[in-house]
Amino acid sequence: MKTSLLTKKVLGVVFGLSLLLGIGMISSSEAKGQWQDPNWQREQIRRQREYEREQRRRNRDYRDDGRYDDRYGYGGSFQLRQTALNAGYNEGIKEGRKDRSRGERFEYRDEEDYRNANTDYNSRFGNRALYQQYFRQGFVNGYSDGYRGY
Repeated sequence: MKTSLLTKKVLGVVFGLSLLLGIGMISSSEAKGQWQDPNWQREQIRRQREYEREQRRRNRDYRDDGRYDDRYGYGGSFQLRQTALNAGYNEGIKEGRKDRSRGERFEYRDEEDYRNANTDYNSRFGNRALYQQYFRQGFVNGYSDGYRGY
């Protein structure tokens, strides 16, 4: 009985070592094969270039002075832009829903909030006219969503 237990342990150790040795040999041959395959290298280079292009695309939206140059083309700080767009959208959606519920025509330019465009403005944001441009853009988007029932 002791002999069979000892035999099982020895066979288990031999089996475990051969399994580890086999895995090690297979993984090293695959790693060598990847570096020797020119197509694999080309694919890695292509992926790296694609990644770098994506990084450049993301970074081009930021100007040298650190401000965000957005797709609207107005410039300004991120906080100014986000605050104005959010405030404009929120006011616009309220007015759009109100006009729809009253059965009025689609016209955002007659709204007082659109004309003033100063909701949530703070002088630390900077340029008031720039804030108003963003606010009005957000207002138009919110008004049309509210009027359509979103």
